[in-house]
Amino acid sequence: MATGQKKFSFLGLIVVVVIFGGIAYFSRGPYKAAITIHELLTENKELRQAITNLTEEGQIGYAKVIKQETVDGKLMTTIKFVETARDDQTKKILEKEYTVEGDIVHFDALIVKFDNKMVTDGKARALYLWRRVYGEKMAPDEGFVIEEPGVEPQRYKDLLKALPIEHRQLFWSKIWDLANDRDKLAEYNIVAIYGNGIYSKLKPGLIYVFKLTASGDFYREVIPAI
Repeated sequence: MATGQKKFSFLGLIVVVVIFGGIAYFSRGPYKAAITIHELLTENKELRQAITNLTEEGQIGYAKVIKQETVDGKLMTTIKFVETARDDQTKKILEKEYTVEGDIVHFDALIVKFDNKMVTDGKARALYLWRRVYGEKMAPDEGFVIEEPGVEPQRYKDLLKALPIEHRQLFWSKIWDLANDRDKLAEYNIVAIYGNGIYSKLKPGLIYVFKLTASGDFYREVIPAI
């Protein structure tokens, strides 16, 4: 009887070891994937290379007036806002219409400017997120949302393609949260994360072209509509 009990206990021990060993084995993936934004920005070579692959943005979109009329004694301006692809300025990746009171319209963006230490070729890089559009008679926080922080921007959907999906989601959901932490920005070789806006008195017959340089300068040019 004692011998039988010993055999049973030994078999039970083997079963327990196998079960816990299996749990540990199949749990490796999730634990390995659950990295922090600190690890992603300081240790991930694929991210560093992706940022290096950013070229000078040049044109990032444009806006034009499609209707301007007086309604109940108020001037109303309807604009078409277009964001263009990184590799093809003629390709539209986002197109929306907004109507605001007045003819002065603000276009707001968030910009991330990377230090030259963050990239492999030693040159500065920048990326952006369109935030909102609003008129001069509106409070900025009442403006029309263009893109949501935390969601991968359409313009950069292929930028981090070498990274696992969970790492891409982590980057886009956390990068904007670093804006007010100067110590972390320096640690991650990010010069700054800041909002930048352009406003113009819009007129029909003109196209307002938005541009961003590799160093993070955000500006607009005005050309006649053809």
